Amino acid sequence: MGTITAAITAVGGYVPDFVLSNQVLETLVDTNDEWITSRTGIKERRILKENGKGTSYLAIKAAQDLIKRGDINPADIDLVIMATTTPDMLVASTGVYVATQIGAINAFAFDLQAACSSFLYGMSMASAYIQSGKYKKVLLIGADKMSSIIDYTDRATCIIFGDGAGAVLFEPNNEGLGLQDEILRSDGIGREYLKIDAGGSILPASKETVENRQHFVFQDGKTVFKYAVSGMADISDKIMQRNNLTNNDINWLIAHQANKRIIDATASRMNLDEEKVLVNIHKYGNTTSATLPLLLSDFEEKFKKGDNLIFAAFGGGFTWGSIYLKWAYNKQ
Repeated sequence: MGTITAAITAVGGYVPDFVLSNQVLETLVDTNDEWITSRTGIKERRILKENGKGTSYLAIKAAQDLIKRGDINPADIDLVIMATTTPDMLVASTGVYVATQIGAINAFAFDLQAACSSFLYGMSMASAYIQSGKYKKVLLIGADKMSSIIDYTDRATCIIFGDGAGAVLFEPNNEGLGLQDEILRSDGIGREYLKIDAGGSILPASKETVENRQHFVFQDGKTVFKYAVSGMADISDKIMQRNNLTNNDINWLIAHQANKRIIDATASRMNLDEEKVLVNIHKYGNTTSATLPLLLSDFEEKFKKGDNLIFAAFGGGFTWGSIYLKWAYNKQ
C-alpha cells in the first residue's frame, strides 16, 4: 500500500434565498452599484433573514447537500470540523450541534476560527487526521452568517459580506491524489485592522458597548487590502515554485472571494489565464469561511480527476496561506 493522502471525495453548498443587491444597498448607505462593482466585483450577496436561525442552519443545509450529492451515510463520518467566525453562541460548539443534527452520531466535532482563512486551515487539519490513519471520513464545513455582525449603516463593510456555507468530505487516497502541499502563515500585526472590539474577554458586552456599536465588524480597508494582495499573491507563487509547477500545470485557482482585485492580483502573479480562475464573488460577496467550499460546490462539474488546484486565502488576524491539491474524482 502506498502513502496515504487526504482527498476530497464529495462537496456541498448552501446560500439563503434572500438577495441583497447593490441597488438595495443604495437605499441604506451612501453608495451605488458602479462604485461597489468597480472596487469589489460584488453585485449581490445572500442574507439569512429568518429569526432564530444562525450559522448552524447554513452549515446543516450545506452538509445535507453534500450527503445527498455524495450518497454518504452520515453515521460513517468520523469527525466534523466546523470552520466559522460567527458561531451560534459562545462556549457551546456550533460544530457539535451540526454533527448531531445531520446524523453524524459516531463523529466527534469542534469549531475552528481563523477568520477568512478558517476553511483553508481546516483543510490542513482534516488532511492530518486522515493521514494519521485513525480516521476515514472527515467532514469539513465552512459557514458564516456575516449579516449577524455587520453594521448596515457602515458602507465600508456592509457592501462586502454575505451569508453562506459549503462543505467537503476528506477520505484516504492511495493514488497520490488529494492534498499535496501547504504553506500556512499568520501575523498578529493584523489584530487592529480587522476586528470586533466588544463581546470578547477584553471588553465584555455592556450597555455602553452596544450603544457604541462595538459589536460589529470594523475594517481598515486600505491596510487589509494591501496585506491581502501581497499575502495571497506571494504565498500562491511560493507554493508553485516549491512544487515545480508552472502556470500550464495549474488547472484551477480556488481563491478566497473577498475582493475581485485581490483575486486578479493573485492570478496575475501566478501568470494564470482568466478561464482558470473561478469566481462567484459577484453572486455571494465575501462569505468568509464559506468562500472556498462554495467555489468547489458551484464548479464541481468542471473538475477532472488529477486536476491541479491551488487554494489561497487571507483573513483577519492576520491569517493566510495556500494549499496545492490534486482533484480525486470525476463528477458523474
